[in-house]
Order: sequence, then structure tokens, then C-alpha cells
Amino acid sequence: MAIDLAPLAGEFEVAEAAVGGKKEEGEGEGEGEGGGVCGGEAVLVAAADAEVEGHPYDFHVSGPRNLPPPNWREIIRSSWKDPNYKRMVMACLIQAVYLLELDRQDEKGEEDGLAPKWWKPFKYKVTQTLVDERDGSIYGAVLEWDRSSALSDLILIRPSGAPRAVLALRGTLLQKPTIKRDLQDDLRFLVWESLKGSVRYIGALEALKTAVERFGSANVSVAGHSLGAGFALQVCKELAKQGVFVECHLFNPPSVSLAMGVRSMSEKASYLWKKVKASLPLTEEALPESTKEEGSAKKKLRADKKWVPHLYVNNSDYICCHYNAPNCSTTTTTTTTTDGASDEQRQQRKASEIAGDVVAKLFVTSKGPQKFLEAHGLEQWWSDGMELQLAVYDSKLIHRQLKSLYTATTPATPAK
Repeated sequence: MAIDLAPLAGEFEVAEAAVGGKKEEGEGEGEGEGGGVCGGEAVLVAAADAEVEGHPYDFHVSGPRNLPPPNWREIIRSSWKDPNYKRMVMACLIQAVYLLELDRQDEKGEEDGLAPKWWKPFKYKVTQTLVDERDGSIYGAVLEWDRSSALSDLILIRPSGAPRAVLALRGTLLQKPTIKRDLQDDLRFLVWESLKGSVRYIGALEALKTAVERFGSANVSVAGHSLGAGFALQVCKELAKQGVFVECHLFNPPSVSLAMGVRSMSEKASYLWKKVKASLPLTEEALPESTKEEGSAKKKLRADKKWVPHLYVNNSDYICCHYNAPNCSTTTTTTTTTDGASDEQRQQRKASEIAGDVVAKLFVTSKGPQKFLEAHGLEQWWSDGMELQLAVYDSKLIHRQLKSLYTATTPATPAK
């Protein structure tokens, strides 16, 4: 759950020092020979320095590369239809929230702060910051489509797939002004596997409800990293119970808790008891009435539209890797086909085969960072070399966390 941005800064400082050393060496050669050629080399070195000049968290230093330039073509062919582009943007908006808090600690505003550089390239603006009243720290923000900024690049309308509003929630910052409250919520999840008692949960839920009332659930997205992903999952789940489905992107969501360990032992005992009961003859008439009602409720909800969260997991990150464990109650078969079907078609077949169960989109890195701090970091999710494997199935942990959605009696009327 915890993420410390300091190690990343150290890496950029080393890189800058290396470039600086080359520059000084080049200057010494120029002074010794005094020729015009050495002067040209100094110009080239100065240009290289200009490329890396800036704070390690500047967008042009550590942000994504090869971004499609914003222009009127977005109206015809929207980059937002590309899942990789959407993942990258959501990760960048979460990074902006991290930097909003760092800017606050450094007493920087929009003019000289680092955070605005992470949302302006995507034509968004911050309309609301979520502040923890206990220590004044910023833990989230609501970003809305900036029409005036888009018009400056001749983007007359919002591209297809781009949400009108995004609720972005950061994770733990190991910085003195906010670390106390961050760790309190970390421990809250570790013990109870729930964040509902936190003031941040209340603030995030109210902000999400307001955005949905203004723009409609289909035009709002939620994104969170680490601890922020835990908040994002639980506030979106709360709305899903009311029949309001909001697109949700969860990066490195926490999957470790003491409550989970106790529940796991209970599930194993329950599994053994079911094996014993299965060996006994039992007709449908002998089933308890509550079991029949629960089964009919599940069938009814399975016929309705489902809420499908997007999870991004690195198996080298022991905080979130448990999401990759399949549900033992779900039979997920892997078959080898020779009919020439594409990977996308095979995935669609696989999804249709298990459509009767709780479905989640789980993206697992195939060639991601291996060290824990990097595997739990946010930067990997906007890197160009990221390779993801999409698994659409009923994850054991997701099944348990979303179980209440499929045991309710009657879903509420969806919001507008």
C-alpha cells in the first residue's frame, strides 16, 4: 500500500549528475584546444542538458513518452478508445494527485507547481481537491474535461471514450506531514479489510456521488493507486449496490489483511464441510428456503448489467498479487484452439463461458519490474514497454469483495 517517491528522485539525481560530469569534461577539452569543433560539442552537450533539465517529477522528465499530440484528429479517431492510452492517462492523473500534496507541502501553486503538468496534456483541469480535515493533506481530486484548453488545439468536442470527470485517489506518501494519517488507513485496511470508517472514504464517496449526479455514471471514471485503489474499489462498490455502475481503474490495489487470513481459514473449514454434505443424498426440496432465495437473487442479478472493475497487478508486488488467484469455485479452463481465432476472440469466448459468474478485468504485467518498490510503483503503468496479459475471470479475492453485490435482493433504480 505504501509508496515512497524518494527512491525515484535519487535515480534522476544520479542521471543528472552523470550528464553534468560529461559537460564539465567537455568544457575542459574546449579550454585546452580552443578550436571551433570543441565549441560545437559544447552546444550538443548543452542541448542534452536542456532535455533533462527540470525536477525529477516534471512531466517531460518522468512522464510517458510518444504521446499522440492533441489535435482535431481526436474528434475522428479518439485515442481514448485504446485501452493502453486510457490506462496511461488514469495513471498520470493519479500521479498528479500525489504531486498536488507535494506541491502543498512545498507551498507551490498552479503557476509554479508540478501537478498541473500532469493533467494539462490530456485537456483536464482540477475542479475539486479532497482534503483530509485531520492534517490538511490532499488525498484525491476531481478532474473535469477542460473545454477551453481543448478548443485551443482545435478539439471542438470531447473525444469518444474520454470521461467528463475523473475521481483520482492517491496512495500512501512516506512524507512527514501526511504519513501518520496515511498509515492509519493502511492499518485500518490491514486489520479490517475495510476503509468505511475513514473520513477519506466519506469524502471520496460524496465527491463521486456529486460527479455522477452532474454528468451521469457513464461519463465518470474513478482511478486509484495502492491505498487509493482500496478507497476507489469500496466507493464504487457502494454505488454499484444502488445500481450505479462507474468505470473504475485500480492500480496495485491492496490484497493483504489479517481479516482475509481469518476468513481464508473459515473458508477452508466450510469447504471441507460442503464436501461432507455433498456425499449425503439431498434433494432440492430439502434445501433451506434461504438458500433457494439466495440462488434466485444471484440468477436475477446475473441477468442484469454488471459492474466490471479494471485491476492492474504486478505479481512481484506482494501487496496486490493475491488478486491473481482464481476462485476455487469457478472452473476456468484453458483450451488450445486450432481454428485460427485471434487472441481477442479467444478472450471473448472465455468471457462468455464464465458469464454466469462475477467478472472482473484483471491486467497482469508479463515483463514488469521485479523489485518490490518498482513493482508497487505507479510509473510502470504509463511506461511504453509495458506488456499486459488480460484475464477475464472470477478472481477469488474479487469474488469475495463483490459478493454482497450478488446476494442483494433487488437493485435500486440507476441514477441518471
